[in-house]
Amino acid sequence: MFKDVDYYAGDPILGLVDKFFADSNPNKVNLSIGIYYDKDSKLPVLECVKTAEQRIADPITPRPYLPMAGLLGHRLGCQNLLFGKDAPVLQQGRVATIATIGGSGALRVGAEFIHRWFPKSKCYVSDPTWGNHIAIFEGSGIEVGSYPYYDKANSRIKFDEMLEFIEKLNKHDVVLLHPCCHNPTGMDLTREQWDKVLEVIKQRELIPFMDIAYQGFGEDMDSDAYAIRKAVDMGLPVFVSNSFSKNLSLYGERVGGLSVVCPSADEAERVFGQLNFVVRSIYSSPPSHGGHVVDIVMNDDKLYQQWVGEVYGMRDRIKAMRLKLKSVLEAKLPEQNFDYITRQNGMFSFTGLNPEQIERLQSDFGVYLISNSRMCIAGLNVDNIDYVANAMVEVLKE
Repeated sequence: MFKDVDYYAGDPILGLVDKFFADSNPNKVNLSIGIYYDKDSKLPVLECVKTAEQRIADPITPRPYLPMAGLLGHRLGCQNLLFGKDAPVLQQGRVATIATIGGSGALRVGAEFIHRWFPKSKCYVSDPTWGNHIAIFEGSGIEVGSYPYYDKANSRIKFDEMLEFIEKLNKHDVVLLHPCCHNPTGMDLTREQWDKVLEVIKQRELIPFMDIAYQGFGEDMDSDAYAIRKAVDMGLPVFVSNSFSKNLSLYGERVGGLSVVCPSADEAERVFGQLNFVVRSIYSSPPSHGGHVVDIVMNDDKLYQQWVGEVYGMRDRIKAMRLKLKSVLEAKLPEQNFDYITRQNGMFSFTGLNPEQIERLQSDFGVYLISNSRMCIAGLNVDNIDYVANAMVEVLKE
C-alpha cells in the first residue's frame, strides 16, 4: 500500500544534533541548533517563568480546551510587545491576533490564509533564509522564490540587488522579512534601509510578512520591532509571526502568535474570523500551559520587567561571546578580517567556512556547525570558546 511513499531523510539540523550526541569526543561543542544555552551550557529556566508556573500550579486546576484564538492575555501580550502598548493601531482595533503553535504555527496559519484569499500570490524569502520558511509556504500551496540578500564573499547585505528585485514583484506577492537577528546570517538592515524597502513594498502593493523569532536579542524590545512599527506607521497591511521559544526559553511549549494589521476594525474582525477558521481546520486550538505562562508574564508589570532584564542578560552574554571569539581569531590570524562576527546580531553567525572545513571541525574537533556555515553563538561560553576558536584557526590555516 505504501510502496511508493518517498523516504524522508529527516531535518538536517536535527540530524546533526543526533550526530553530536553520538560523538564520543569529550570536548565536543554543539553550535548547530538554534537554542540559547547559558554560561554552563544549560538550557535556562527564566525566573519570571518559574514564578508564572508556580501561580499556574497553585492550585492545580482543570485544563479545558482553549478558544481557537488562544487566551486573550496571550494575544494582548503579543500585540503590546510587537506594536507598543499604547499604539494607535491597537486602540483602533485594526490588529487581528491569534495564539499559535510556536512561530512555525503562526507562519503556517498565515500562509494558509494568504493562499485562500490571495491565490495568485507568490512568496519570496531571503537568500539564504531559515529552511523551514520554504517548506511551510510550499506546504500551503504557495510558490516560493528568493530575493538577493547576503553576499557571503564580502559578509554584507546585497541591499541594492535586494531592492531592485523587490521593485519587480507583482501586486500582492508576499515578501518574507526578518525584522531583527536575521536567521541564518545575523545581518540586519539599517533603519534607513528598512524605510526604503517598505516604501517599495507600499508602492508595489506587496504583502510584507514579518517573522520575528528573536525580539530582544538584537538591540532591545522596541528597536528590534522597528520594521514592524514603521510598516504600521506607513499604513501597510502586514502579517507578523512571533515566537516566545527563545526569549522566554519555552521551546517545547510551542508558544507563538500571528498578528495581521488591517486597514480598518471591520476588516480586522473578518480576518480574525478566518484565522480562527484556519486554526479549526488544522489543530482546533493552541496549547494551554505555555499560553498561560505568556499571559501571566506579559500582563504583570513586575514580571514583565523581570523578563526584559533576563532577555537582555542573554543578549549581552551572546554579544560578549562574539567579542571574545573575534579577539581570539584576530590574535591568531591577524591577516584575516573577522569584523563580521560583531556586525551580526542575535544568536547566529555566518562564518563563511566551506563544507570541507565544517566537516573537519566535526571529525577532528567535535565542533558542530550547520553545513551552510551558520554557527549558534549562544552555544559558546567561557569554558569552550578558546577550544572552538583554536579549532577554527586550524581549519582556516589550510
